[in-house]
Amino acid sequence: MTALVVVGAGGFGREALDVAEAVERAEPGRHDILGVVDDAPSELALSRLADRGVAYLGTIDAWLGSRPSARYVVGIGSPAVRRSIEVRLQEAGLQPETLVHPRAELGSRVRIGAGSVVCGGVQVSTNVTLGRSVHLNPGAVIGHDAVLADYTSVNPGAIVSGEVRVEEGVLLGAGSVVLQGLTVGAGTTVGAAACVTRDVAAGVVVKGVPAR
Repeated sequence: MTALVVVGAGGFGREALDVAEAVERAEPGRHDILGVVDDAPSELALSRLADRGVAYLGTIDAWLGSRPSARYVVGIGSPAVRRSIEVRLQEAGLQPETLVHPRAELGSRVRIGAGSVVCGGVQVSTNVTLGRSVHLNPGAVIGHDAVLADYTSVNPGAIVSGEVRVEEGVLLGAGSVVLQGLTVGAGTTVGAAACVTRDVAAGVVVKGVPAR
C-alpha cells in the first residue's frame, strides 16, 4: 500500500482526492490517503475537507519537517504554481504518484508521466504522450499522436485534436479546441471555448473563435 498526500485543498486538489478514492475502490489496498497539505487553504476548503473526513496536514514546510515517506500528487490547476511546488518536493527527495480514474478511457500506447492526474470521463486516444504532472480534467479529449509536455493543464471539456503538440506549462481553458497538427507554445493560456486554428506562440494568452 502506498501512502499518499495531496498537495492543494482547493477545487482540483479535492478532485484529485476523488480520483485517488476511485482508484482505491477499484483496487483496494492501493493507497493509504493520509490527507492534504496546503500553504494557505481557505476556510471553505478546510470545511469541505473536514466534511469528507480528510485530514488537513498543515503547510508544505510543516509537512516536510515531519520527514514524510509518502508519495504526493500536486492538485493545483496553475501550471506555474504546480511546477514550483514540485521543485520543493523533489528537492526534499519525495516521489510523485500518478492517478488515473478507472472511468478514464485510454487507448493503446499511451504514456503518462509521473505525478499526472487523469480524471473520470477523460478520453485519450492512441499513441499519446503525457509529460510530468499533466492534469486532464473531467471530459477532456486528447486525440491520436498528441504530445502534452510537462505541467500542462487541460480544463473540463477541452479537446486536443490528433498530432497536436502542447508545450510545457500550457493551460487549455474549459471547452477550448486545438485543431489537428498544431503546436501551442510553452506557458500559453488558451481561453475557455476558444478554437485554436493555427500555431500559437509561447507565453501568450489567446481567446475567441478563431483564437487570437
